[in-house]
Amino acid sequence: MTWRATVLTLFPEMFPGPLGQSLAGRALERGIWSLEARNIRDAATNKHRSVDDTPFGGGAGMVMRPDVVDAAIDAAMPEGDARPLVFLSPRGTPLRQDAVRRWAAGPGVVLLCGRYEGVDQRVIEARGMEEVSVGDYVLSGGELPAMVLLDACVRLIPGVMGASESGVEESFSDGLLEYPHYTRPAEWQGRRVPEVLLSGHHAQVAAWRQDQAAAVTRLRRPDLMAARAAVPLQHAAPAA
Repeated sequence: MTWRATVLTLFPEMFPGPLGQSLAGRALERGIWSLEARNIRDAATNKHRSVDDTPFGGGAGMVMRPDVVDAAIDAAMPEGDARPLVFLSPRGTPLRQDAVRRWAAGPGVVLLCGRYEGVDQRVIEARGMEEVSVGDYVLSGGELPAMVLLDACVRLIPGVMGASESGVEESFSDGLLEYPHYTRPAEWQGRRVPEVLLSGHHAQVAAWRQDQAAAVTRLRRPDLMAARAAVPLQHAAPAA
């Protein structure tokens, strides 16, 4: 069954953008996944097709109206649509690989791209949206984060990547950053490939890669190492 992505945005012309290239683009052409970009403004009811209004309580900027956003969601998600609804927001939960795997294993996603100062909180709560952030910074809207999320998901859909193990031995797949990679030539500008990688000894190579992954994670992302340490070890049940 085709994995379906729907993006609710004020700028549907931004899609597919980079998603039309490389792995995601080829998979899109082959029908492994589908992408629909819907204009939120189509759900507006006044002659100016307004989607936003001034915030209650004052303040700068405008807020996307709950009635317009709700109507746009209704049009995109008919009754029985089981796809999760995700709102791209800088205040959301950080995008993590475990969430990506969960979405990729399902029927698809519906993504809401905010603009202006944000979206009325009432429709976020009423629709039970998952709020997701791609980083601790602010962008002009949710379109670029939506592309990041979709690219991360699509590459995990069966049939998209050439080698089945490619999605396993990557950064974050087991809570660690990825080990360093090397290819030909074996020596370049006086720098040699680590000898263990030339040994042909698979067990030693695997151990070296694990050690390197742990080392780079400890150096660059101590938060990930701390999270791994906090997970209780799974012990095998004693033999009967």
